[in-house]
Amino acid sequence: MLFLYNILMILASHVVKLLALFSPKIKLFVDGRKTVFESLAAKINPEDPTIWFHAASLGEFEQGLPVMEKIKLHYPNHKIVVTFFSPSGYEVRKNNAIADSTVYLPLDTKSNARKFLKLVHPDLVFFIKYEYWPNYLNELKKANTRTYLISGIFRADQAFFKWYGGFYRNALKTFHYFFVQNESSKKLLHSIGYNNVKISGDTRFDRVAAILERDNSLDFMDLFKNNTTTIVIGSSWPKDESLLVDYINKTSGKLKFVFAPHNIKKEQILQLKNSISKKTLLFSEMANQDLSNYEVLIIDNIGMLTKIYSYADIAYVGGGFGNPGIHNILEPATFGIPIVVGPNFSHFAEATALVNLEGCMSISNQSELNDTFSNLISNDDIRHEKGHICGTFVQMNKGATEVIMNHISNN
Repeated sequence: MLFLYNILMILASHVVKLLALFSPKIKLFVDGRKTVFESLAAKINPEDPTIWFHAASLGEFEQGLPVMEKIKLHYPNHKIVVTFFSPSGYEVRKNNAIADSTVYLPLDTKSNARKFLKLVHPDLVFFIKYEYWPNYLNELKKANTRTYLISGIFRADQAFFKWYGGFYRNALKTFHYFFVQNESSKKLLHSIGYNNVKISGDTRFDRVAAILERDNSLDFMDLFKNNTTTIVIGSSWPKDESLLVDYINKTSGKLKFVFAPHNIKKEQILQLKNSISKKTLLFSEMANQDLSNYEVLIIDNIGMLTKIYSYADIAYVGGGFGNPGIHNILEPATFGIPIVVGPNFSHFAEATALVNLEGCMSISNQSELNDTFSNLISNDDIRHEKGHICGTFVQMNKGATEVIMNHISNN
């Protein structure tokens, strides 16, 4: 099976090069991997002790960050190497402050895995949430490198738990320990003979809880909000925006709205702006403007959404009308504000839990969105109660990083 897998990986490496001619994102995927080994050789010396973290994309990086920070404190003489699989993670966090070297993970061929691990020679390895690359895992197992899965989550429909999944089950033998998010993941691993597992919870709660300890102020948001009830719309997609724009254009209340769209391509930003009938401004146009005079602000850059959520009275988190579903709801939740999402949230345990607790409200159409916003805006007690549910939910679920670090320190 490994032989066939390696053939497929070699074929895939050629296919993505062809696809890169037609897709800017895949071009980043291909071009970003061309200098990985040279970059590692320049930053990691053979005598350097190292620790390697792998994140599929941006969300997994943020999820692993609390553990990275603690590891850096506990192992101050080690260099930290962070790898990404996806351009959407690497391009945003390639200049992060935590790592000594941040690179794309080379495709999972046997030669790439051997070359990468020879250069990095890690003492500890952490895979965040998922991604199980057989060649990398095989080489780590041969070297008996302490390898951990953190914030792992498993589902019964994964290949590990099917009759044909022996190849994938064997790859899991590399892991010295699994730190999983929930009881069902633990039971699934037990069902295939893995008992080296502990429920730690999700490190994302630690990440977002720590946000409250930093300075989240933004001068432009103070001016724009101007003590007015504000709805912050994070990571929105066109389907979300069509409903929200209809609401904005028809509502007559004294409200402010901030859009932070998922896609910030110029033509789509301008299309969104032109669809809004109220006084609207782009972040890139703010110079010399009296922000208090505007009702809608569109953020046409990245990296500011978390702080902007701190100014929200209500948050709408986008993606819930697409597949696989909504974006991160824990960032607004940590600020103790009610959250509104689209209908596709069931793949996300934290969203399902908050919907059941009624801190988060799911809408499926224009009428439901209008009614939900109107109820939250007109009734301060309901809005504050639902916000309190969200903030308490985050605080009650933090602590996964401590569980992980206690185990690593004692083993």
